[in-house]
Amino acid sequence: MKLKIGIPRSLLYYYYKDLWINFFKYLNFDVIESSISNKQMLVDGEALANDEACLSLKLFLGHVKELQDKCDFIFIPRLFSIVKNEGVCTNFNCLYDLVNNLFDNINILHYNVDLTSGQTELLAFLQLGKTLGISYINTYKAYKFAEEKSLEIRKQKEEEQAKKLNNPNLKILLAGHPYNLYDDLVGRPIIKFLEANDITILYSDCINHKLIPDECSKISTDIHWTHNKEVMASINYYQDKVDGIITVSSFPCGPDSLANELATRKVKTIPILTLIIENLNSDVGIITRLESFIDILKQKKENVYEKSN
Repeated sequence: MKLKIGIPRSLLYYYYKDLWINFFKYLNFDVIESSISNKQMLVDGEALANDEACLSLKLFLGHVKELQDKCDFIFIPRLFSIVKNEGVCTNFNCLYDLVNNLFDNINILHYNVDLTSGQTELLAFLQLGKTLGISYINTYKAYKFAEEKSLEIRKQKEEEQAKKLNNPNLKILLAGHPYNLYDDLVGRPIIKFLEANDITILYSDCINHKLIPDECSKISTDIHWTHNKEVMASINYYQDKVDGIITVSSFPCGPDSLANELATRKVKTIPILTLIIENLNSDVGIITRLESFIDILKQKKENVYEKSN
């Protein structure tokens, strides 16, 4: 019987799902993803998390709980540094330990990546294969296969986003971590509303990764958090290519509060709406702010058109 590997559809999933799923399937494991986020997951996560936990972490714990009795292992990697001398959210450092302490009778499968200490992603996957009883060569083949597939999908997203810049509709950059932007409770209601209003949406995680160091440095040269650098680079790169920017983050994210504030102060040429999602009891407040923001962008575009004619 195949081993069943459970993957929470939350947090790191939105960065690495293509790499992970292709790796495990290449090795002939069954992959079970948790369901899309729902209110019960949030309730379950809130019951497990401490008061200081951000909304995204609470949802993650709800996803883990849903998988608890459905698989042989739950996959929860530990990330410290994915770019040398930079860091990631401290939640990504401690996910393994947090789940290990909060849940009983759960088997956790994990790897560690810390480039600052020389622990590369490849080494992490080779250790993961050893844990699963897979030979070195087969693990290496699986990793390279998954890496190639992941890069192909990444390139496709970048190319599709570049084409959107030619769309004559109002264009808005959604800037935030993908685990917020694409989560069905957090970011999807925003996306659905914008799409219903004929807004062309660009996403911060679909920026060409080769542009990130240079574009981010134009806002700040000392941002420590790798994932925030992606968001800030996209804000700088797209500010003269879109009509408006919406930043989306979950309360109370420390890195986001600092990075988004810095970007807002540095970028003066375009309207920016900051959305900090604290609870998910109602979308009314968010929708009202989105309606007002769209009205502002439409009026600004009309004024520019009238002046040019």
